Amino acid sequence: MIRKITSIVVAGALLFAPSFVLAADILGLWDAGESHVEIYACGDRLCGRIAALDEPLDEDGKEKLDKNNPEPDLQSRPLLGMDLIAGFVRGGKKKWEDGTIYDPRDGKTYKCVMKLQRDGSLKVRGYVGLPILGKTVVWTRIE
Repeated sequence: MIRKITSIVVAGALLFAPSFVLAADILGLWDAGESHVEIYACGDRLCGRIAALDEPLDEDGKEKLDKNNPEPDLQSRPLLGMDLIAGFVRGGKKKWEDGTIYDPRDGKTYKCVMKLQRDGSLKVRGYVGLPILGKTVVWTRIE
């Protein structure tokens, strides 16, 4: 009887576990093209920061900054280590939604969804309004 109750409690705990516990398959380091992004748990959601840049220095040999940010106070922050994605919750077995992604090239923040593909890559779609009005990039996991 106690074994049966324990099994029910464990099953219930797993069923209602916070989304970051269930997100272990997406946590880690991803190659996003010009940068590497580390996806990590932030509270009960997922966030991500720039962990590395292919070209960390600007044309003057100085650390690249968030110079396109519309907020003047943020234009002097370094791109390396900067939060890039935030607020993601699980929206399905291999899908995360309700998040945002910041694009330092244009200084804009977009709504975003991410979906883990069968081949292990991660489809990241930033959009305005509806997901159909957006752009998809594919990130690959860095082992």
